[in-house]
Amino acid sequence: MARTRRSTEPERRRARVLITGGTGFIGRSVVRLLSGRGDDVTAIVRDARKAADLSDLGVTVVEDDLSDVDRLTSVVRQAAADAIVHAAGSYRIGIRREERGAMWDANVGTTTRILDAAEAAGTPRFVYLSTVNVFGNTKGVIVDETYRRDLTEGFLSWYDETKYGAHEVAEQRIAGGAPVIVAMPGIVIGPGDHSEVGRQLALAHGGKLSYVAAGGMGITPVHVDDEAAGIAAVLDRGAIGRAYVLAGDCVRLGEALGRAAALGGKGLPWLRIPDGVLRSTASLGRLMGLANARETISASVGVTYWASSKRAEDELGWTRRDAEAAIRDTFSAA
Repeated sequence: MARTRRSTEPERRRARVLITGGTGFIGRSVVRLLSGRGDDVTAIVRDARKAADLSDLGVTVVEDDLSDVDRLTSVVRQAAADAIVHAAGSYRIGIRREERGAMWDANVGTTTRILDAAEAAGTPRFVYLSTVNVFGNTKGVIVDETYRRDLTEGFLSWYDETKYGAHEVAEQRIAGGAPVIVAMPGIVIGPGDHSEVGRQLALAHGGKLSYVAAGGMGITPVHVDDEAAGIAAVLDRGAIGRAYVLAGDCVRLGEALGRAAALGGKGLPWLRIPDGVLRSTASLGRLMGLANARETISASVGVTYWASSKRAEDELGWTRRDAEAAIRDTFSAA
């Protein structure tokens, strides 16, 4: 009779983790992973009606809009959290000017308040979900966590500016001694992705893409399940005060669309919109039904959001699918 080999690694202690944005695209995947491995998870969500699947997993769901520090502090203390993962935020490009205040609060305001609550409750570990967009346009260069953008060049979008602001808040808290670790996702794709890149990939895969625009935009597609695993690795093993890029292969949008189309047994449309033509139509956005075409174009045409995940791979042992597998697995589950 064969003997069962006993692991020499110490058994992992079940952790109490509080997460914001638990019903978001990335947050929901993180909640499922943490709950599945046995952690005691509390998810703060804006609308509890959208969290029935999380409750079914045994997750404690708290409905809150993250607007009040005292109320948040009470929630954190009641959860007795060993760690907080702050995944809540707003990701939209091309918003109207009157929507800017709400996005600033969703990204900078909520980050400030949940950090305040964590400090008041004495939470020993805090993971903030930033983005590689914080680096701005890397101009074809693959950068790492040490890179700092040239702020004199301005921001590419209001989303870009608000996430940079929130990232600065996290860095200021780190400088003040707060136990914060920063995770920096790339372009996250997978089943249920409703982003503009995700929409274009789905159209290409289904043979319904009418034209290719901003095909030279540099992206780093990473599957949402791999992203969740990376965030869990940052939570478990990340060094306090460090930032970790969690991005996929550095590819062009046109290349990714081509892979999606091929995986769907389709071809890309012959029509390609030159970058110069796109820039010239920025002022006509409202006529085309776009709220802010100028921002959409400035954040995509001729821009690369390229960053290396080598630190996370070397220090945390994080692995992820390559771009083709990430795209394939996005649609194989559909």
